[in-house]
Amino acid sequence: MGKIIFYEGSNFQGRSYECSADCHDTYRYFNCCNSIRVMGGHWVGYEKPNYMGYQYVLGRGEYPNFHHWMGFNSCIRSCQMFSPYRGAYRMRIYNRPEMYGHMMESTDDCPNVYDRFGYHGIYSCNCMEGYWTFYEHPNYRGRQYFLRPGEYRACSEWGCMNPMIGSFRRMRSSLM
Repeated sequence: MGKIIFYEGSNFQGRSYECSADCHDTYRYFNCCNSIRVMGGHWVGYEKPNYMGYQYVLGRGEYPNFHHWMGFNSCIRSCQMFSPYRGAYRMRIYNRPEMYGHMMESTDDCPNVYDRFGYHGIYSCNCMEGYWTFYEHPNYRGRQYFLRPGEYRACSEWGCMNPMIGSFRRMRSSLM
């Protein structure tokens, strides 16, 4: 059973809201979010309602302020819970839209896309198995983009306007 608790104040202070299911609009429960406790499950928090805007992948643990979840501000306006995945991981990335150009396949984490594949841009991808997180910068920093299994023919389909991805990793139970 998944559970996430949002707090208006830093360090788990102020008004709080406990959530155990997807929520398309959190505004009716709290005005801002400055700390989070994930008690169970795998979560993605979104900056805007209806699962839009910046994405924050949240695993089990405590986040005493928005910098701890790599947040850009104190806005969490929607959230989704995802079931744990314990199978194989496999993804193909392409340096052109529509699954064209140079293709590389990965089954593990990549702390630096350029060092491993020789290019910065991931314009499209096919997540064949497992959940993945793309990061804007190397070493799992910057904006985050959560990807479910499926085809993404353009970076805008995973919520990104710029195809420059610095790193990616599998969303695994041991990290969450």
